[in-house]
Amino acid sequence: MNNIDTYDFTGKKVIVRVDFNVPLNDHFEITDDTRIRAAIPTIQKIREKGGAVILMSHLGRPKNGPEDKFSLKHLLGDLSEKLGTEVQFADDCIGEQARQKANALKPGEVLLLENLRFYKEETKGDEAFAEKLAALADVYMNDAFGTAHRAHASTAVIAKFFPGDKMFGYVMSNELTSINKVLKEGERPVTAILGGAKVSGKIEIINSLLGKVDNILIGGGMMFTFIKALGGKIGN
Repeated sequence: MNNIDTYDFTGKKVIVRVDFNVPLNDHFEITDDTRIRAAIPTIQKIREKGGAVILMSHLGRPKNGPEDKFSLKHLLGDLSEKLGTEVQFADDCIGEQARQKANALKPGEVLLLENLRFYKEETKGDEAFAEKLAALADVYMNDAFGTAHRAHASTAVIAKFFPGDKMFGYVMSNELTSINKVLKEGERPVTAILGGAKVSGKIEIINSLLGKVDNILIGGGMMFTFIKALGGKIGN
C-alpha cells in the first residue's frame, strides 16, 4: 500500500478528499477552522514533494443543487492564508472549467473544487460521477475521516479508478492509529464517546464498538433516538 511519506509525488496531480465541512456565520466567516487546520500538513507534504493538489469537499447539506451559502469559495481566503499560496477555485467540481484548471496546475499549486454535494450523485455513490472526478488527477488521497463511514462517490467509489496510486492523508492515518491504540492495545476499561445529529449514519459504528469497548456514551442529537427507544419522552 502507498504511503504519503514514501510516495514520489513529483509532477503528479493529487486529488484529495478533505473534510472542509466547517461552520460559517451569517457573513460567511468560518467560526471553527479545526477541520481546515487538520488538513494543512497533508496538503503541504504533497506540495513539498513536487505534487499539485486538487481539493474536494462537501459543505453543509444543500438540497437542490448549487446554493451560495454552501459554496466552498467562502473558504478561499482562510485556506490561502494557511497554506501561504493563492488557492485557485473551480466553480464546479466537474465539467470544462474544472478540467482546464486541473490540467494547467503546476507543481506546488492548489486548486479547490466547488461543493461535491451540489450533485446528488455524490451521496448516491454514483460511479460515473466518481469517474469524472478521478479524471482530473493521477493520484487519489483520502484525508476526510469525518465522512469515511459513508460510501460516497468521492470517498469509496473514486478509489477504484486509482488501482496503484491511492493512499490516506495524515488526518486519516492519525485517526486510524489512535483507534488501533485504544481498541487493540489500550488498557481496559475503554469508554467510547459518540456524538452527531443522525443515528442512521452511526449505527454501524455503534454495532462494531459494542464488542470492543466497556462503555458507550452517546450525546448530540442522536441521544434522543435512544431516549425514545428506552421509553422516554422527547420533543419534535
